[in-house]
Amino acid sequence: MPDAYADIRYRVQDHVATLTLDRPAKLNAWTPAMEKSVARALQHAAQDAAVRVIVLTGAGRGFCAGADMQRLQGATEVTPSDLPQPTAAEAGRLTAVEESELAANYRGRFGYLLAIPKPIIAAINGPCAGIGLVLSLFCDLRFARTDAKLTTAFAQRGLIAEHGIAWILPRLIGPAHALDLLLSARPFSGSDAERLGLVNRAFAPESFEAEVQAYVQRLGREVSPRSLGIMKTQIWKALFQRFDESTELADREMLESFKSADFKEGVAHFVEKRAPRFTGS
Repeated sequence: MPDAYADIRYRVQDHVATLTLDRPAKLNAWTPAMEKSVARALQHAAQDAAVRVIVLTGAGRGFCAGADMQRLQGATEVTPSDLPQPTAAEAGRLTAVEESELAANYRGRFGYLLAIPKPIIAAINGPCAGIGLVLSLFCDLRFARTDAKLTTAFAQRGLIAEHGIAWILPRLIGPAHALDLLLSARPFSGSDAERLGLVNRAFAPESFEAEVQAYVQRLGREVSPRSLGIMKTQIWKALFQRFDESTELADREMLESFKSADFKEGVAHFVEKRAPRFTGS
């Protein structure tokens, strides 16, 4: 069990690791301590064989309202060396991720989330702004409450498209929609985010938690953890591959899958009409 974390809570249950940003009085505003804790908790989850899926959410009525404004108030002269440097030693990045095939393409403040070989789901339960929105975009999937309020916020603070959002946002919703949200910094709802394709699904407030849990439990119990990790790698790696490279990788992985215990179990549980017992091997 990991040591206590600052500004977050960490729990593992039924193959699901839940990281909860835990500054509810500040709508979980982002701090350096929180950033380091999130990285350490993700490191632990990635290395824990009992964990098959990771959920990132916020305590109370918000997901993450962006950077703590009290900390930003005095930041009038900032040099590149003042920004958080995402080294493995300082930020607790994963040794396994640093050495993975994806690491070269996904360096940077939040890029390492895409190289973690387990699906990460952002459960956007309320206000999600600025760096909080960036964090959610580097998760693999996003679910939001229909009434959640989201905004890029940067242009209203005299800032720019920070920390990789200029790369990932247009890939999710297209350049025109990305420019709209970045230039206007206008607020939009979870329902709007679903229509844009920014979140996978938006759920009514009264059913949000149950719907998210149902989905993550499906990933944790009903599908192969080996398949989850390989498919995630395939998708994010494909953005830097030619079509033939992606297809060749898929062919190699398919042949390896036929040798796996999870493939044998996948066939067996279907034929025997029972719940699967995948091991990830």
